[in-house]
Amino acid sequence: MPIHELISGSLISVVLLASSMTHATNEADSGQEALPIFDAHIHYNSDVRDAISPESAIQRLRALGIERAMVSSTDDEGTQHLYRLAPDFVVPVLRPYRKPGTLQSWMYDESVIPYVKERLKKYRYAAIGEFHLEGNEANTPVIREIVALAKQYGIMLHVHSDARAIEFIFRQDPDARILWAHAGFEDHVITREMFDKHENLWADLSFRYDIMFLEEIDATWHKLLIEHADRFLLGLDTYEPLRWMEIEEVMHWQEIVLEELPDHAARKIAYENGAHMLEWFDDKQ
Repeated sequence: MPIHELISGSLISVVLLASSMTHATNEADSGQEALPIFDAHIHYNSDVRDAISPESAIQRLRALGIERAMVSSTDDEGTQHLYRLAPDFVVPVLRPYRKPGTLQSWMYDESVIPYVKERLKKYRYAAIGEFHLEGNEANTPVIREIVALAKQYGIMLHVHSDARAIEFIFRQDPDARILWAHAGFEDHVITREMFDKHENLWADLSFRYDIMFLEEIDATWHKLLIEHADRFLLGLDTYEPLRWMEIEEVMHWQEIVLEELPDHAARKIAYENGAHMLEWFDDKQ
């Protein structure tokens, strides 16, 4: 089970509410121009589609100041709905999950491979993911084939895992381009070590409420966000219907983080890193 699903919902709500209230006060006084946002972690899963239409989903995201979003879904039809509607806005990402409940078993399911191959032949993607792994699970035959397919198609991998799994993937393909979901929920020391070691590694900050609570970024993370400002991206991680209901509060929290950073770092993390990371994808259009 993903770590963010283990976090108390009430704790998350407290963080979001407190951050939202703080942001509302600061916003009234600051007069700062809002930065455009590249969101690296959007899901439009099957349990959302009945309640939120593709048109409404795009509208909600644009209303937050998001100018571009990496979107994946369980199943992939959600991503395709949004991409057909807004190809200038949506960056399609292929999730290997065909149905809910396979998050902890998919890496052993060899039927995943023909499905992924069929989708890669039929549609255009910037990455495969977001998919979940821990440690040695990155060495299964299924994962090795996924890494090989990403290399064959010249696309990225969006990986929700610990640092060990990332290391295994880079051993399989040293030239892999990896977006590390939630920075692996690793601490600042490990995150820094991974960035120093792998130049093709980026990380999204979704669900990293440990980095900042209320108005103050943890000092060690503040330093890391500045020194490696070219490696981090934002992400709402709309993994469940409730998350779609909370996206304004989540965006407020991200905006507060940006406000606490120097302008050059905030601009990179808000949009520039995503645009740069996907220049190759746009060039192929």
